[in-house]
Amino acid sequence: MLQNTEEVPQTPGEYELTEMTSIPDRSDQENERPDMVVLDCRANAKGQREEDALLENASQSNESDDTSTDQSPVPPAPLKETSFSIGLQVLFPFLLAGFGTVAAGMVLDIVQHWTVFTEVTEVFILVPALLGLKGNLEMTLASRLSTAANIGQMDTAKDMWKMIMGNLALIQVQATVVGFLASIAAVIFGWIPEGNFKMGHAVLLCASSVATAFIASLLLGLIMIGVIIASRKVGINPDNVATPIAASLGDLITLALLAGISTGLYKELEFNDYANPMVCAFFVALTPIWVLIARRTPSTREVLYSGWEPVIIAMAISSVGGLILDKTVSNPNFAGMAVFTPVINGVGGNLVAVQASRISTYLHMNALPIAEPNPAPRKCPTPWSTFFGSGVNARSARVLFLLVTPGHLVFLYTINSMQGGHTTLTSVFIAFYLAAALLQVVILLYLADWMVNWMWHRGMDPDNFSIPYLTALGDLLGTGFLALCFHILWLIGDRDTDVGD
Repeated sequence: MLQNTEEVPQTPGEYELTEMTSIPDRSDQENERPDMVVLDCRANAKGQREEDALLENASQSNESDDTSTDQSPVPPAPLKETSFSIGLQVLFPFLLAGFGTVAAGMVLDIVQHWTVFTEVTEVFILVPALLGLKGNLEMTLASRLSTAANIGQMDTAKDMWKMIMGNLALIQVQATVVGFLASIAAVIFGWIPEGNFKMGHAVLLCASSVATAFIASLLLGLIMIGVIIASRKVGINPDNVATPIAASLGDLITLALLAGISTGLYKELEFNDYANPMVCAFFVALTPIWVLIARRTPSTREVLYSGWEPVIIAMAISSVGGLILDKTVSNPNFAGMAVFTPVINGVGGNLVAVQASRISTYLHMNALPIAEPNPAPRKCPTPWSTFFGSGVNARSARVLFLLVTPGHLVFLYTINSMQGGHTTLTSVFIAFYLAAALLQVVILLYLADWMVNWMWHRGMDPDNFSIPYLTALGDLLGTGFLALCFHILWLIGDRDTDVGD
């Protein structure tokens, strides 16, 4: 092809790579060949250097004005963050999410006395499982889209909408399946201790769970997409704000939907035997449509086929927490636990989701190999390295841990000022509550450090696998520790249950 090239000026800097369709002969082809080969090599090497620099370090932005032969969108540079900047960016979404969980707790404190919750107590088992959808689905969606935005996969409108549609369809499929399985788990956990099975109640649980999961996931998915796009436009790291905001309205919306839908369907049991099966069948029938849409995007197609294990296991873990909640709040002596359960679970889940999303983005942006043929054994991180290391992830772990105590004090004061719950906030209660919350978050942040890196080195994308496990464990630990606190307080004589009655 180099036999027929037009003469290229020899002035430095005037070379240009062009595709020629009509090329005349020239006799000095041998002399021209080395120049063209060197030019092509230099251009390719230069493009590769720029791509590596953008993936590895934002500080090498001095080459951004150079010309590159790669015309694809250039990934945005990662943002440099100090402890102060991390705390500042996380603080507002953290408080917003916390007040959302406070509102959810107030709602649960009220609806626990509704007829459907007293007659069909298995609905309590659905509460952590469905509230956990924000971790299983919405926070995972936020983490995936945050990573995609940070590494430049949503810079063009075409790529952005393709990613959005695929991910929305994916979470609708997952929400329908998880809602259905959560209802089965609630029926089983409710049937085993008592040995009493009612078909009408089982169908009610199925219809309520599937409808709540579907509608809540659609609303929260749309909110997440808007938050992530807005974050990138104003120069905020989406990892710091997306996952907490997913929970700010997530718990409230999901719990309100569950209470409203289950109450309406419970009333229909008396007049119409077909309403509940029809509701369940309608949402299940939409599943093939969402599957077809999700298969069109490569990233969501992979999750559609391989991302079920963490979501289903996380749902099962959250359901165990729901069983603890059901057996605890059903005891009138521990009715005050209901208002605090969404708060402690939500705060722990929000903080660990932020940390897991940040570690995952760090691994993606530093272009570390996601899997090796024979990965070398990796030592478990120590608590010292997790919280007191010099890296950016240890820095963020310290910031997130320091938010726990002041955050919970603000939320407890808010609940008390609104006269919510059934427990007076004595100094003994606050001490036990904060001890439970701090222990929960310490365990979760340590597990996040270990789990995200462990999954990465075994070829699993942490965005899809880690957050469901971590938030489900947060629900189980939070509910378990809180129930333990109430039992201990009852044993030592702190038995005030008259507030809010």
